[in-house]
Amino acid sequence: MATLQKIRNHGVILIVIVGLAMLAFILGDFLNSGSSFFNRSREYVGEIEGQKIHYTDYETAKENLTEVYKIESGRSDFDEETQSQIRNQVWNMMLMDYILRAQAEKIGMQVTTDELSELCIGQNPHQLIQQRRAFFDESGAFSRDNLVRFLASLEQETDNAEQAANLKQAKTYWLYWENAVRMTQMQDKYTSLLQSMVTANPIDAKYAFDAAQKSVTVQYALQPYYTIADSTLKVSANDVRKLYNERKPLYRQIPNRSIEYISFAVVPSEEDFAAAAEEMNAIYSEFCTTEDVAVVVNTNSDIMYDGRNYSETTIPEIWKEFAFGKQAKAGNCTDIIFDGETYRMARIMECGYSMPDSVELRVVVPEGEEEQPAQWYTETMLQKNISEPAFAGKRGDQFTVAMGLNEITLEITDIAKATPKAKVAIIERTVTPSSKTYSVIYNQAKQFIVNNATEEAYRAAAKEAGMTIYPAYNLNAIADKVASLKNSRPIVRWAFEAKEGQISDVFECGEEFIVALLTDVKDGDYMPIADVQNELKAEVMNRQKAAQIMATVGAPQTIAEAAEKMNTTAQTAESVTLGAYRFGNQGAEPAVIGKAMQMAQNGEQGVALVAGNAGVYAISVGTITASSVEFDQAQQIQQLNMRTMYSLPYQAITLLQQEAEITDNRKNFQ
Repeated sequence: MATLQKIRNHGVILIVIVGLAMLAFILGDFLNSGSSFFNRSREYVGEIEGQKIHYTDYETAKENLTEVYKIESGRSDFDEETQSQIRNQVWNMMLMDYILRAQAEKIGMQVTTDELSELCIGQNPHQLIQQRRAFFDESGAFSRDNLVRFLASLEQETDNAEQAANLKQAKTYWLYWENAVRMTQMQDKYTSLLQSMVTANPIDAKYAFDAAQKSVTVQYALQPYYTIADSTLKVSANDVRKLYNERKPLYRQIPNRSIEYISFAVVPSEEDFAAAAEEMNAIYSEFCTTEDVAVVVNTNSDIMYDGRNYSETTIPEIWKEFAFGKQAKAGNCTDIIFDGETYRMARIMECGYSMPDSVELRVVVPEGEEEQPAQWYTETMLQKNISEPAFAGKRGDQFTVAMGLNEITLEITDIAKATPKAKVAIIERTVTPSSKTYSVIYNQAKQFIVNNATEEAYRAAAKEAGMTIYPAYNLNAIADKVASLKNSRPIVRWAFEAKEGQISDVFECGEEFIVALLTDVKDGDYMPIADVQNELKAEVMNRQKAAQIMATVGAPQTIAEAAEKMNTTAQTAESVTLGAYRFGNQGAEPAVIGKAMQMAQNGEQGVALVAGNAGVYAISVGTITASSVEFDQAQQIQQLNMRTMYSLPYQAITLLQQEAEITDNRKNFQ
């Protein structure tokens, strides 16, 4: 009762407290809800040309492309790198789809239903369709009959769950490639339209012809910039800033981060090795005597037992003598072998029998359809439901097996000569770190953070411990990993949430724990001047050196005079053309080549000084040598247009992407 009275006495206060708590809960839910007004933008992976990309659409596209990868590769699991490729490919396809769609709407361009149908299932399908292995025949060539059968199978209905899943995957596969054909055709139409509008003119043709057909011999002397010591020059901050402003368009950047990190490798401890040895010894007797060897092997080994028939060429070399030597006998077991990392032992299940290494099979097709040539297969090349009847049968036998939604009938057309075989059960156990070892090393990494909470202490402690500090520069927000670290996307996310100089928590990246330090934060549209000041300063110095050299050399009358003042020797560059990349033996010097050709074209005599990339050149030109090829305006225009045809599509699409209005929020969803 006393307690109840206390509650009554404080009732108003409690009501206020409860009310505030409820309000905080409601507001918290409201503000953090994915469908709330304030966080509605978090539903979108990005926006392309005004079209918002919802997270669910992006995820669906990733799942669909993953199914395509499964069919194309024949695999069902993918490593981190492949998953990253899928994510990036989905985003790039969305970019192209929305950007091209926006351009097509402006000019009324489209890929019609009939056009798409002809490209996908016409008499001569698009190359994207013809290149799909799913539609290949037994000879490895595209088969339109296989394509038609595949499309017909998509119309099936089934209550079988497995067949329904296969049918859904097949539909996803086809819709992906149908859309890829549509996008490719749209891009081809758009770039073809541009190519028809962009053409060389007679002036272009004459200029290009002269650049390739006229050459000149150039006498020159070179004084390199390094002949003047940097210490004799003064470069002010204003000089660097001025040049930076001139070069600024070259320094565009996307927001990025730079980090340093140290690694705590997770390796087996002595206890792990001892435990593995104890486990192998414990199962040794059972392994050598059990009737159900598959259970013992498959629960204790890194190599599964599937009853395969080994030959002398397919069995691991370490077991060759054991399985095929004179002492080989069913039931024999090896001792436990240890090589420093892996424990191994083997048992002969069967030996002393022979089987063919391969069989030749052909697909039995319905009457009226084109027969495909037979092919040879080894046992490991075939699925088990095919290999078992194929190697157990005889020449001329036929058998039927399920293949996805369909069934195929195969005939054994030939069988290779029988060779000695053996069934061998193998247990291999590579010693791996235990959960206790993981915990110990994780705690070491944690303790490192606790003891070294500042940037200075982090580096000093790592150096004292002999640990390597690895740098990772210019990580962008959507980077999937750091360097080659496995599962390191969380480090990137942390880097974009942390403050410069901050030390991270422990990240588990495969077989190592990582502790990172955020060393640089760059959020501006352009690289900061500090990042490029060294190269800018070097260029400012070269300009000053060029001015000094030109002042010293003055106005020489001959190359010999110039060479003497430059303290060098005269040289000759043969066959210099306007289209040349290199100047003599001096590398890329476009300013020098341009000046030489201008002097020759204008008939200028004497010596000219030119500030090049390597130093100051004094040049004197001879006469132009023209080739005997006559100028053919039409041919030259055609050649220029051919070059455009190859380069314009890439340039046009790149420019569209650069100019498109794109908001990329993928970093919030990866």
